[in-house]
Amino acid sequence: MPSRKEIQWAQLRVGALVVLAMIVLVGLIILMSGSTGGLFARKLVFRSYFENAAGVKDGAPVTLEGVTIGNVTHIRVVPARNPFPVEVTLQVGEEFLHDLHTDSTASIAQAGVLGDSYVDLSSAHASGPPPANNAELKAAGSPSIQDVIRTSEDSITEVKTLVKKFDILLDSVNAGNGTLGKFVNDPAMAKNVQTIVANLQTITETISSGKGSIGKFVKDDTLYERANSTVDKLDKIVSDLNDGKGSAGKFLKDESLYKNLNETVANTNQLVAEINAGKGSLGKLAKDKEFAQKLDDTVTRLDAILTSVNEGKGTVGQLLTNRSLYDNADQTLDEAHQLVKGMRENPKKYLVIQLKIF
Repeated sequence: MPSRKEIQWAQLRVGALVVLAMIVLVGLIILMSGSTGGLFARKLVFRSYFENAAGVKDGAPVTLEGVTIGNVTHIRVVPARNPFPVEVTLQVGEEFLHDLHTDSTASIAQAGVLGDSYVDLSSAHASGPPPANNAELKAAGSPSIQDVIRTSEDSITEVKTLVKKFDILLDSVNAGNGTLGKFVNDPAMAKNVQTIVANLQTITETISSGKGSIGKFVKDDTLYERANSTVDKLDKIVSDLNDGKGSAGKFLKDESLYKNLNETVANTNQLVAEINAGKGSLGKLAKDKEFAQKLDDTVTRLDAILTSVNEGKGTVGQLLTNRSLYDNADQTLDEAHQLVKGMRENPKKYLVIQLKIF
């Protein structure tokens, strides 16, 4: 049997091991509670109301911009708070109060697609004073994992519908229906395409060999030389213009032409000013009311005369409108012409001198 001393020593070792385990446990608790300000730090309580708990449980972390500052202490349903009946109570260390505001928002997030849910606080757009203990923080609308899955299911359904339609389209094409189906399955169409490709190849070879208009345009150096010559001529013309040669050059460079043009404009302005002032014949024509009235009367009388002539009144009117008068005048002129012609041919016939002596 062990001695009394050995038993006491064994009991001492067990007691020391228990004390050491308790010290380690307390240290772990302190370390684990360090994110909330420590085990003995003062805590503040806030509340937020959500439409759905979205998997948040008691003890879930509470983060501020991704940094853990507390945890969830209680979750309950408050029917009077519909349509946001889920009350989530948050416990946050007091030293983080200066980072929170009355208009800070709370949202439920997931740590990855399949991770646990937690409450994330955001003060990115908050500017109010620090919230009081037991204050309510407004919940921000953030999609839950169920919303993400639901949206994914809708997208997958749309993709399936699109794939089904694409399968129907491929079947239609393979069956030779429609323009695309005929293009793929019709041998005549394939033959036509081959003929077009062969013709294009022939045209390309013809152009490459310099045949035809396009081939000469591509291969013949004459066109390039003519273009180069034209550019040289244009350059010479521009040089002559800059040197003041020729009519256009003088127009650009000769200052006397500019002065003459300037004087012409000045004289024109003076002439227009005198006309506006009523000076000279043109001025009176533009400004004198009596002269304008006389001109109007003259035009009126001339219009009356022309009207009478058109109506066949008077000698001139008869001459213009009376056919018989025109015929008689034409006949008289013709007879006079015949008389003059006869006198020229046989003047003795018409010129007879009779001498009588009394």
